[in-house]
Amino acid sequence: MTQQSICKPKNMKLILAGVLMSMTAIIAQAETESFDSVAAGALPPGWIAGVTGSGSPRWVVETDAMAPSKPNILKQGGKGTFPWCVKSDVAITDGFVVVKFKPIAGKQDQAGGLVWRFKDGDNYYAARANALENNVSLYYTEQGSRKTIKYVDAPVPGNVWHTLRVEFLAKRIKVSLDGKTYIDLDDSHITGSGAIGVWTKADSVTAFDDFSFGFLF
Repeated sequence: MTQQSICKPKNMKLILAGVLMSMTAIIAQAETESFDSVAAGALPPGWIAGVTGSGSPRWVVETDAMAPSKPNILKQGGKGTFPWCVKSDVAITDGFVVVKFKPIAGKQDQAGGLVWRFKDGDNYYAARANALENNVSLYYTEQGSRKTIKYVDAPVPGNVWHTLRVEFLAKRIKVSLDGKTYIDLDDSHITGSGAIGVWTKADSVTAFDDFSFGFLF
């Protein structure tokens, strides 16, 4: 065996990293919804909207010249305890969800969030970023009662587009904002498959675009 044929430790690490990246590409199947083919004033096909608690949320597709992918966004402009809008024709146990969101207005809250393993309006996980509080948080909602798992301080300027991402595999949950991981922990309160979607709080007026999701096998 010649000296050239021996893999040095540093090179071996690079090779292993490439293998892992390839495996991830194989096991993750991603799809994106940009809401651009939906008529303004409607909900996207396959999506349903509601509220945990009480209130009158208003989820509709609107045109927005400043949308990350023009011309449409999904916007929540009503009020409710915890308004949600989910893609009910998809059920995921392990995977990821990503969305671009812009907190526009709200005196009580300016929140944009994601939900997953959504069983119904009273049972699901939620992660959100809040422009008034400048933090990222992780919750589980069970029998209509929201429970905090973790809060982490994070910069969330208002009227700016942000990217929120959640990865979940078995008990592991990782929440990232604008490419930085803020929460990474184990939690087993909500198990099994469920729908995925977006979420706000109180009087938050929030725009969403480029909703992406994928399955991990």
